[in-house]
Amino acid sequence: MQPKRTARSPSTCSGPFERALKIGIVGTGAMGSVYAGMFARAGHEVWAIDARHEQLDAIARSGLTVSGASGSFVVHNIDVARVPADVGSCDLWLVATKAHDVEDVVPHLVPLLQPDSIVMTLQNGLGSGERVARHVPSKHIVIGVAEGFGSSIPKPGHVHHEGMRLIRIGELLGGLSDRVQHLEQVFHDAGFNARAFADVHLMIWEKFLCNVTLSAPCAAFDVTVGELMGNAEAWAVALGCTMEAYRVGVAMGLAFPFDDPVRYVTDFASTIPEASPSMRLDHLARRPSEIEVINGQVVTLSLELGLEAPYNETLCAILRRREADFATF
Repeated sequence: MQPKRTARSPSTCSGPFERALKIGIVGTGAMGSVYAGMFARAGHEVWAIDARHEQLDAIARSGLTVSGASGSFVVHNIDVARVPADVGSCDLWLVATKAHDVEDVVPHLVPLLQPDSIVMTLQNGLGSGERVARHVPSKHIVIGVAEGFGSSIPKPGHVHHEGMRLIRIGELLGGLSDRVQHLEQVFHDAGFNARAFADVHLMIWEKFLCNVTLSAPCAAFDVTVGELMGNAEAWAVALGCTMEAYRVGVAMGLAFPFDDPVRYVTDFASTIPEASPSMRLDHLARRPSEIEVINGQVVTLSLELGLEAPYNETLCAILRRREADFATF
């Protein structure tokens, strides 16, 4: 498959925050496809970039169907490419791959960066900004956190998302800069709920608590979020994961804006009862998950801080063992 049309020059706007941006989305899994569909509908020049064939072939052939919390619509104005070099320079690069793929794809962006180019990393778990910064100058990097979407791909060319809670945006080095506030507006104008944060660590950790609560438990018990909450024993295990992560955050000096982490994650989970976290979807497809950057990070940090994390440690052991079998499938 060839790109739909030849890569154009970056948009002629005076900077990266004008209305019409050239946006390269690296990784067109479920969340990457949500970004592609909504930014294309808003009139931006959107390039979907992925080495996998099925999703891009379907988009090139019939457009992208988006359904769920943002409504149902089809967009036909998404360009497709296999590698970033086919796209050229972009105002905004959204890195929407799995965490373990970040360092494979990000180096390909470096030769394409312009002085005002933004590389926005949007992975689950901890450490995505640091992984990007090994290759990209920190001045280009913005951290994004997608919260409460519950997205999936029912079939190639179609993406569905259960929720539309929040896109969190922060500078890698912290602070409420003009550009993250402008990015907040860009996302908002495209139909997202978005908010720029000055404290990037707190921004990440508030979502991380929810990831830890839902990811490994839903995968281990093979349930949706609502089914997890509806089973008293399984939900108790999930909340055990929550509290271990919360203790790590407190020990690291994070000033959470709530005193009751159980209430916080419960309120969050109740908004997406039909959703399946990406870790469960990975296991249903017999793919390696992001266990190491989510629940595995609780175990690693707990050991470093002299804390214990038996809930997360046990679930990590179960899921690693299951994933070892995937390799022989």
